[in-house]
Amino acid sequence: MRDRIIVALDQPDLAGALACAEALRGHAHWVKVGMTLFYVEGPQAVRAMRDLGFEVFVDLKLHDIPHQVEGAARSLALLGAGMLTIHASGGAAMIEAAVRGARMGAAESGLPVPSILAVTVLTSMDDETLASVGVCDPMAEQVAGLAALAKTAGADGVVCSPREAGELRALLGPEALIVTPGVRPAGSGAGDQARVATPAQAFAAGASHLVIGRPITGEADPAAAFEAIIETL
Repeated sequence: MRDRIIVALDQPDLAGALACAEALRGHAHWVKVGMTLFYVEGPQAVRAMRDLGFEVFVDLKLHDIPHQVEGAARSLALLGAGMLTIHASGGAAMIEAAVRGARMGAAESGLPVPSILAVTVLTSMDDETLASVGVCDPMAEQVAGLAALAKTAGADGVVCSPREAGELRALLGPEALIVTPGVRPAGSGAGDQARVATPAQAFAAGASHLVIGRPITGEADPAAAFEAIIETL
């Protein structure tokens, strides 16, 4: 199970992220480099985590015209990203461009092709929030529609809340990656997440990987917090 939990390193600088990553060596296999860290430290954040021996999930949620997304995906593949995210709402052409770019970068670097994960609906959103931005479909329908689009366009999987993981597992099949943020150990607060579940619930629902940040990185002993979660599984 430990290779299916991605620890989100959302510290505001590389020094803090490295300190947390060092504590997790020998425990976690995957770490997430997202916007908070990448926009300060850039590609070095990914390289530093790879140098420590981690697989890196680069969560920048690419969303732009296909040409730009293709170039960005190529660049992240050149860095050695193991997974990277795009917004499914960017459409089929954009998703296909991300797949092309990732394959191109991997071929140039000699590294494995990163998995392309399409973000369906952010886990901070609920039906009311969707309606406020002009999406009138219920949450489940919006998530399923975007997931089906992503699969058709060649994505390797999706990012969704644990609440939609079961439906998407049935829709996408056993090989698809289903990565779920919004995972909180029992007793943890939801924070700014709207659609949450415990790690055991998320895996039972059909998730392939979980993204967990503050319940691990916010503790004085991140390794102990990580292992406490493993014990619940």
